[in-house]
Amino acid sequence: MRRFCSDFLQRNALLFLVAALALSCANNPFTRHAVNVAASPSTVTTGQTAQQQSDTINRPTSKPYTGELSIFEDPKRDERLQSNRIMDILGIKEGSSVADIGAGSGWFTVRAARRVGNSGVVYAEDINGEYLKYIDARAKRESFQNIRTILGKDDDPLLPAKSIDAVLLLKTYHEVAQPIRLLKRVRESMRPDGLLGIIDRNGKSDDHGVEKETVIDEVGRAGFVLVSQYDFVKPDNVDYFLVFARNKQIVLTVSLTRYRPRSLGYGLLRKTNRAQCRQFSIAHRRGAGN
Repeated sequence: MRRFCSDFLQRNALLFLVAALALSCANNPFTRHAVNVAASPSTVTTGQTAQQQSDTINRPTSKPYTGELSIFEDPKRDERLQSNRIMDILGIKEGSSVADIGAGSGWFTVRAARRVGNSGVVYAEDINGEYLKYIDARAKRESFQNIRTILGKDDDPLLPAKSIDAVLLLKTYHEVAQPIRLLKRVRESMRPDGLLGIIDRNGKSDDHGVEKETVIDEVGRAGFVLVSQYDFVKPDNVDYFLVFARNKQIVLTVSLTRYRPRSLGYGLLRKTNRAQCRQFSIAHRRGAGN
């Protein structure tokens, strides 16, 4: 029996050695693969954190308003804010796609919806679900079929991509916790020639106001270009109306809107295409000594 076992072991020793080596080689790649997979997410996470840090603001912001909506519905507010003039400047017309960020009671939403008509659409975005329910009921009560409500996030309004012609933040910017992150997503939702309007008051950021220069700097960091600024909104207890272009290429064209409707520049702007408008803008600005 001992001789049999000895012969068996001698004959199969080589086989056992080969099997052991095979198992050893098989285990090592899996171990290395597991280490590599575990390391990959860490690298991605680090990259995302760095990007988020570059978009983070280090200043206080105001607590979002959660009170009664009736304060937005003063009958004289239209006269004080000149909503039609605001829409003219932002190029809102029949068929436009508009976003009202921080829509509140829908004061601007319904006015934009009336302007764009059934061939256009207005997205009323807010982070307050109760306010959106109010807007839905208001749209139904006032027979608007072109209003869409969106429950957004603090840093993302969840707008459809590459579809928006004009965006307005009316007395909302000072409440946005991370405006650069939000505006980068807003920019992704806009068409190439889209315009962004921001109406707010000067303040310390935590007192329902934010300095104009702070806004200009942060919006610029999000990729927008300042086109023009106005103060005709001051009667409504705000200080500035800033207009930004999504792309630098349209700045010259938009600059013509500062001329009065009866001016030669405005007339040509309406009758010519964008390329011609750019050419005319350069010549007209030179002729005017600007």
